Amino acid sequence: MNTLDAILLGIVQGLTEFLPVSSTAHLTIVGKILGVVLSGEQWTAQVAVMQLGTLIAVLLYFRYDILSMTKAFISENLNANRLPVKQQSFDARLAWLVMFGSIPIVFFGLTLKKYIEGDLTKNLFLIGSMLIIVALVMALAEKMAQYTKSMKEVKLKDAMIIGFAQAMALIPGTSRSGATITAGLFLGFDREAAARFSFLLSIPAILGSGLLELVKVIPMLSEQNMISLGIATLVSGISGYAAIAFLLTYLRTRSTGAFIIYRIILGIILFIVAGIGLIQ
Repeated sequence: MNTLDAILLGIVQGLTEFLPVSSTAHLTIVGKILGVVLSGEQWTAQVAVMQLGTLIAVLLYFRYDILSMTKAFISENLNANRLPVKQQSFDARLAWLVMFGSIPIVFFGLTLKKYIEGDLTKNLFLIGSMLIIVALVMALAEKMAQYTKSMKEVKLKDAMIIGFAQAMALIPGTSRSGATITAGLFLGFDREAAARFSFLLSIPAILGSGLLELVKVIPMLSEQNMISLGIATLVSGISGYAAIAFLLTYLRTRSTGAFIIYRIILGIILFIVAGIGLIQ
């Protein structure tokens, strides 16, 4: 992976991590075109490390929310006058909800690690199928959603359901944000609330997988590739910040319809190019 490859992959990672179009799908497609997708294990590790850049984007964009959550959680839980959870402030309870909502992806990520890193998850037919399947589910959610609940109405049950949806994103082509936002819509949340909780829920998942894979991938890379991976991670953070700002603004007044159409078209294109062997 040269510097130009790294910049391009970083842009793709950052823009697609938070848009409901599947970053893994786009990175794998672009990576195959550039010829930088080697073994499934190494590519999975590199993708996870690039996601650390988007983690920085989330931390920066939601820095005030995260600071408030952290301060409230510590003051209301880690002292002698600990409050019962039901009596805790919204920020402290939100921290609990993010932690509990992260349990499913930790469990399935570790349990299915062998398959996630395998070559099957780089299969373009699988990616194309999931792009279309999730697009149809997203369309159903838009049709059935009530858009009446705000962030302050997230309950433990909601967090766990959205957490299980996030675990589904371990299948390439699903999209972490697509799955979690869709789950939020099914639960009655408005689009912006579903997206905000989705982004906060991504923090533990991206941090855990990124650091775990960073330790693994370092011995696999040459010095040049390590530099390139660092560039890709930095660029993904910049483009990721822009993607968060765009999507939250976009969803205040618009549906996910454009993303649904895009996913279906891309899925069909992948079936065609994979079927004729244009991209292996």
